[in-house]
Order: sequence, then C-alpha cells, then structure tokens
Amino acid sequence: MPIDPFPSISDLQAALQAQRYIADRSLAVSVFLALKLGKPLFLEGEAGVGKTEVAKVLASVLGRPLIRLQCYEGLDINTAVYEWNYARQMLHIRLLEASGQAQTTTLGDLFGSDFLLKRPLLQAIDGAGNGMGGDPASAAPVLLIDELDRADEEFEAFLLEILSDFQITIPEIGSIRAVTPPVVVVTSNRTREIHDALKRRCLYHWIDYPTFERECEIVHARVPETPQHLTAAIVAFVQRLRDEDLYKRPGVAETLDWAHALLALDQASLGEDIVLDTLGVLLKYQDDIAYVRGGRVAHLLSGKLATANA
Repeated sequence: MPIDPFPSISDLQAALQAQRYIADRSLAVSVFLALKLGKPLFLEGEAGVGKTEVAKVLASVLGRPLIRLQCYEGLDINTAVYEWNYARQMLHIRLLEASGQAQTTTLGDLFGSDFLLKRPLLQAIDGAGNGMGGDPASAAPVLLIDELDRADEEFEAFLLEILSDFQITIPEIGSIRAVTPPVVVVTSNRTREIHDALKRRCLYHWIDYPTFERECEIVHARVPETPQHLTAAIVAFVQRLRDEDLYKRPGVAETLDWAHALLALDQASLGEDIVLDTLGVLLKYQDDIAYVRGGRVAHLLSGKLATANA
C-alpha cells in the first residue's frame, strides 16, 4: 500500500533535514518513489555513507517503529523469520497429560500463534507483532534489512516472498499477509553481488561519498558546535584521505566521529601531531594507519589547506 505523507520531493528533503539527515535530490527521489509506489528500497554503497541512517530517520519522520534485521553469515529462518517455542509446547503437553486431555489434542493445538516466536521479518509483516495496536495503518513499521551482503546467498530466497507479496508462509499455519505493508529498506556494502531476483523487487539507489560542500553540510547538521573553519579542514583532509591507496576508506560516519573527537580534545585547528594522534578514529586497519603515518600526513595537510582555503 503506497504511503503519501509528502506532497513533493522538496518536502521530503526538508523533513529529512529536520532530522539532521542531509539527502541529495537523487536519494530523496528514490525514497519518495519507494513510499509513493509501496516498493522496497535497496540502498548500496561503501560502509559509513549513511545507508542505515536512511531507515532510522525515515522511521522517525513517519512516526513509525523501526524493526531492524542485522544480517550476518549463517543467518537462518529461525533467527530472521520465526521459530516454534518448543519448551512451551512440551510444557503444554505435560499439562494436558496431567489433566487427561492429551488424547484429544491435535497438531493445531500445539502449532498455533500462542507457541510462535516472531522474529524481525514476521514482526514486520504481522501488524499485531509490533505491539502498536489500534489502527493497522499506523502500526506498519519501517523494516530495515541491514547489510544483506553479509548473509549467505541462500537467505535471499527467504526474502523474495516478503519483498514481492509482503507475506510469509508458515507450513503449520499457512500464509500471513501484511494488512498494511511495512516500509522496507534493504542495505548492502557490496562485499558480494546480490541476486537480480531480489533487486528486481526493489527500487535501487547507490549512495556515494558526498561532495565537499555536502559533507560540510552534514558535519554542520550533525556536529553543529564545530567551527566553520575546522569543519572545512576536517572534510578536506578526509576527502583527500579517501583518494589514497587504502584498504578501507573512511566514511561519513568516521568524519563525524573525528569532528567529535577533535572537539573533545579542544582542538580549534588541524596540525600534524593531532592528526597522527587521532588516526585511529578515521582508519580501522593497521596497514592503512602505518601507510598514512609514513610521511603522508604532511602531504594531506598541505592539500587540505589548499582545498579549505579555495
């Protein structure tokens, strides 16, 4: 079911910005269409560029609960969709035996909703599972399927029915269809390719590293106490650092962490010593840190000064 809370793309951008998320127009168009058409949104990009944050901010803007499924290798249906409460079923059987009713018990008595443990995907599909109550339309959550590329390829097959029909089939019960479909956001860091069958069920958008101006806007929105000149210096340094031959380039999340760190250290400007002291905020691999420490900081700072003063 389409959701139409924003009259225009500009209104959506303004709503996201009010939550301190700076979205460029192409991303805003993708989010707008996903809501308007009732389609899942598939976001791909490098780690730390703000994919997960889209779902979090969208839940806040729409006033809906956020249900998050964090993917990982080995994720299966019991963890992601549903599981039977076998301990409770056994206890129920014992009670029936004690009361002499065991002979009249059917499978339907043991495999009903009372014994069903709802995991994130089923919680999102079943409106009663999110604890909201009331109007079903207000209960539909935002479902975040985060870092799908970390899960096994076989797990993608579980998602096809959910993303196309917004329903889940449980053999013992049957199909459970969402009265009001959730808003679905799927993210991937592209550590592997996601199957075309899943992508075809979604609207696709690639989130790239932001431009210098856009990243300055993001820092100003998220860390407003950062002086303007320091913001420009931080962003210019990080953007030049991304051009280096690194195993893992710093994302926007690292830029924001570094701004917080520099403020915590009462730094009003960037110098070689403070950059060397805080490289662990930006870089997460020792080989990258050793590479930058090996005479690259002065070069990056000189480039930073030229960019910031431009």
